[in-house]
Amino acid sequence: MKKQAKDIKKGDKIKIAGNECGVEDVEISNIGKHGKSKVRISVITPLNEKIILIRPEDYPIDLV
Repeated sequence: MKKQAKDIKKGDKIKIAGNECGVEDVEISNIGKHGKSKVRISVITPLNEKIILIRPEDYPIDLV
């Protein structure tokens, strides 16, 4: 199942490079000069590494 980046919430489980990661924090920026808001998603991998994704608000993200 896929969700747009702007619809991801804290506590969701998403798939990144084949790994199940837990969402730790989500921030949405204001609209920039390219016309779309950006979403900053902080996730924790199964190895307790922190990854930060920055994607446009309508980017499709795989849920687990």
